[in-house]
Amino acid sequence: MKAAVVILNYNGRTHLETFLPSVVSHTPIWAEIIVADNGSNDDSLEFLKSAYPQIQTIKFAENHGFAEGYNLALKEIDATYYVLLNSDVEVTPNWLDIIVTEMDANKRIAAAQPKIKSYNQRDHFEYAGASGGFIDKYGYPFCRGRIFDNCERDISQHDDTREIFWATGACMVVRADAYHKVEGLDKDFFAHMEEIDLCWRLKNQDYQIYCFPQSRVYHLGGGTLSAQRAHKTYLNFRNSLTLIVKNDYRKSFYKLVFTRMVLDGLAAGSMIFSRGISHSFAVLRAHLYFYSHLKTIRKKRRYWRGKKTQFNQTGFYRESIVKEYYIGKKRVFGALPSRFFIRQDRTK
Repeated sequence: MKAAVVILNYNGRTHLETFLPSVVSHTPIWAEIIVADNGSNDDSLEFLKSAYPQIQTIKFAENHGFAEGYNLALKEIDATYYVLLNSDVEVTPNWLDIIVTEMDANKRIAAAQPKIKSYNQRDHFEYAGASGGFIDKYGYPFCRGRIFDNCERDISQHDDTREIFWATGACMVVRADAYHKVEGLDKDFFAHMEEIDLCWRLKNQDYQIYCFPQSRVYHLGGGTLSAQRAHKTYLNFRNSLTLIVKNDYRKSFYKLVFTRMVLDGLAAGSMIFSRGISHSFAVLRAHLYFYSHLKTIRKKRRYWRGKKTQFNQTGFYRESIVKEYYIGKKRVFGALPSRFFIRQDRTK
């Protein structure tokens, strides 16, 4: 098939009931919708069988997490493009046609995303992706339209098509052969930042990642793991450290990691007052995981460094987003100095 829209579900009956109608209505006939169930114990599958018998389902006996859940599902699907779509996303007319048309025209684009807006606050960007993902020199991700927890109001300020550093896993179109070339998502991430890791490995193969804001979707967010839970903080900090060790091959690597861990420590201190002791302790647990698994992570680093061809740096920010946000008071993407962005926008 041309494209497979794959929704990974875990106890998401309510989300499927709310969001599937838009997916069914606005997905073109050349794309098949597939729901991969990650060991749910609710009545998700019974609902699908009754309400959407035409939708193919893949059932797993246990919850494999976002990364491995998709890996296992995509092994069973033969398509030119995989579409990783969260169960809590409302799509709009031509959402997929726009992206696939652009990717058909440029074979260097390995992955792409639409503009992600908030389902509940529809005139604002949504946290998970906004209008395309970027990363700073210390491995902190941010978006065009969202820096840390500050999501901008969308007044069409980020409507230009642009090459980015990473595309969100909430709604990502990825070329199947490129996905398998870099061996898919890293199951050790379980959830959170696994899509950034995937995109970084694609960038190390000189692929391009794009955002096409003419395509628009609305994301509820927090459907599986709320931002209020300390476990999400743990996964974000743990996976972010793994991310830079695996993929950042600059000579100043050890200085980079040391600086990053100091910044994490400062963040943990501030969390005591802003989010509570459980979130602060989650950062400590993330660092303990990093220390205890450093040998395995460095092994992955050596493996992927050996497969690197050429690093496409477009979307890399050569300054500290922490410094810009907290010291420079630059709270929106447009306020960031353009000279620090690596931007090539090569099409051939």
